Amino acid sequence: MKRAALHNLGCKVNAYETQAMQELLEEHGYEIVPFGETADLYVVNTCTVTNIADRKSRQMLHKARKMNPEAVIVAAGCYVQAKGTQSDSEIDIVIGNNRKKDLIAVLEEYEAERKNACQPQEGEKGKRPDTKVELLNMSMEREYEELSLSRTAEHTRAYIKVQDGCNQFCSYCIIPYMRGRVRSRGSDRVLKEVHRLAEHGYKEIVLTGIHLSSYGMDRDEDLLSLIRKVHGVEGLRRIRLGSLEPGIITEEFVRGISALPKVCPHFHLSLQSGCDETLKRMNRRYTAEEYKRKCGLLRKYYENPALTTDVIVGFPGETEEEFALSKAFIEEINFYETHIFKYSRREGTKAASFSGQLPETVKAARSGELIRLGKKKQEAYEEKFIGTVQEVLMEEAVETKDGIYQVGHTREYVKIGQKTKENLVNQLINVEIKNHLQIIH
Repeated sequence: MKRAALHNLGCKVNAYETQAMQELLEEHGYEIVPFGETADLYVVNTCTVTNIADRKSRQMLHKARKMNPEAVIVAAGCYVQAKGTQSDSEIDIVIGNNRKKDLIAVLEEYEAERKNACQPQEGEKGKRPDTKVELLNMSMEREYEELSLSRTAEHTRAYIKVQDGCNQFCSYCIIPYMRGRVRSRGSDRVLKEVHRLAEHGYKEIVLTGIHLSSYGMDRDEDLLSLIRKVHGVEGLRRIRLGSLEPGIITEEFVRGISALPKVCPHFHLSLQSGCDETLKRMNRRYTAEEYKRKCGLLRKYYENPALTTDVIVGFPGETEEEFALSKAFIEEINFYETHIFKYSRREGTKAASFSGQLPETVKAARSGELIRLGKKKQEAYEEKFIGTVQEVLMEEAVETKDGIYQVGHTREYVKIGQKTKENLVNQLINVEIKNHLQIIH
């Protein structure tokens, strides 16, 4: 039996696609082993959202080649979509976006070519075949790539990809060029997968996509109608939403989801900056005041929702005054979690040619300030849960110096531990949160 190892880089959509490729390999007789072990096939699902992601993608491809020089190395995803045949000499097969479903067919073609290459004519020396490149022009793609799962790496929570592509073209972002235009998965196929996962015991699903808020704009559907359909699946206890754009947060949308008890009060609402001038240069299409009103809407319908966000520091032209405005805005909104990213210059985006590119020292200093602020706000939010009883979906046992805890998440995605040796995995338990030790980081 051939052994295959897979490694994922990047977003939850990438993680979903990696797990789907793993299922395809298992269905065709491969034994799946950890990436650190010797295998006949290595699949690296790459990312290109930042320069660091590019570097990590290259590193994992090189690592795979070192682990077994004779293995077949497959590089899939956004990094190779951007670099093509220039991505790395270590790669045997390049599979771009919207071709991952064809992994098995591409592998079989390559193996046939490799077999012929290893049987040279008399007097010739055998060699590896040329890198097999399977790339599509993503700007022309209009079909959603159908991949599906019957199980996931997690035993309690399943991420389900329902949408791909993005039409926003934020000035700093390369992803619309790598993933193409918005393409949505039919709700009938989504429901079929949710039913299958619920039958296999998954109690929580997370709807995710490259630009989830755009779900259905290419079909006669929308995200709210999809959520309502998923809500009706028997056995499913929680629905969590992936990253949302402020534009989707309307009175109708929030009123609609708040009437669905399975929807968790945990919303990741992309911000990127709290300064209007910076938002304009980013092409974010809303103002700080509009964003603030969206947060107010969520807090109007939910008592204590967990609001999380992303912020980019050191965007080209960001002055000290603009940064101060952004920091003050973040202070005012009181997020549960704030994910801070230093601006990464990406060739092929508008922002790469902007004047006012900031040095790394400035980016690092500003990032540090916001990370400290974010930690303070997180602690303040979590403090509210002490002395309350919360429903926790248990996920794993964790051994600490204080003993063994069964650990899971509340509906707000606060990580909670219950000190007990009893196996509670995949059970919904009401936990009294008595002290800080039960809030796990």
